[in-house]
Amino acid sequence: MPPESPGLTSLKDALTWFAFPDASVQTSRHILRLHWYVACRLVIEGGFHPDRIRPRPPIAVKRRRDGLLLHHDPAAAKSGERTILGGLKTKRLDVTVTIPTIGPVLAVSLKGTHNAFRNLTNRMEEAAGDCTNLHMAYPALVYGFWHVLRANEADDPAPTAHFRLKDGCYDMHDLAILGGGELTEPIQRYHHALERLSDREDLRDHPSRYEACGLTLVKSRGGPVECGVYPEHPPPGSVLDYNRMFRRLYAIYDRRFVYNAPALRSRTEREIWDRESPLLADVISRDVGFAEMEPRIG
Repeated sequence: MPPESPGLTSLKDALTWFAFPDASVQTSRHILRLHWYVACRLVIEGGFHPDRIRPRPPIAVKRRRDGLLLHHDPAAAKSGERTILGGLKTKRLDVTVTIPTIGPVLAVSLKGTHNAFRNLTNRMEEAAGDCTNLHMAYPALVYGFWHVLRANEADDPAPTAHFRLKDGCYDMHDLAILGGGELTEPIQRYHHALERLSDREDLRDHPSRYEACGLTLVKSRGGPVECGVYPEHPPPGSVLDYNRMFRRLYAIYDRRFVYNAPALRSRTEREIWDRESPLLADVISRDVGFAEMEPRIG
């Protein structure tokens, strides 16, 4: 994890750290802030207690007579991945929600690619294999897959990258966006493959499909100041929209572990946070960096 204490992480902060890393991408440091973002979002928006999430987000829950209050508490954070049993081998998961006596109930796997997009074919095979391995052991697991790609543009007038440029420009194999704004062919193929791997509905459906997938291009044009979600790809309403991915994970979880298992509801039902929570009132509602989150309040 990054050397600094993990704080509440906005998506822009996580994506900027990813697209403009200060260390070798051969390590996992460039993607770790996205792990923290997902963990925090699963609490704030998903209603999952932070004690059940690994890595444990920097959030504390305090009960008062009429509700549950969220507080920002960096000291409560714990880094690391959870290792769970798969059908073929054990697997270290990036972000996991686990309920005692029930086991892992929701997980999100995160991948990031900066360049050499022709190698995305290998990521397709890995994604399908990882999903199959886990669903063999845990058919009810609500599993999400989120891949972020650096949106290297052919017509970027001043490319900035941590990898080698060719005469001040991106190599053609490192391009994500062509001059006309279209996706390059390798990314188009990968986009279609992820669509087919997404939206598993029932426990008896094929184990190679995820309950939800997300594909996000990260804007690199303009440097760190302009960094963020590339708006045109995927288009709004896409199966691979990352906001849709989160909403779908919550919905499938509720269907499997709450509505279809009423005897377990007291342990599986997601929490509702008090709207007067200091974290929500003082941070989330006042920072545009968290605008895409919809806190689970009541």
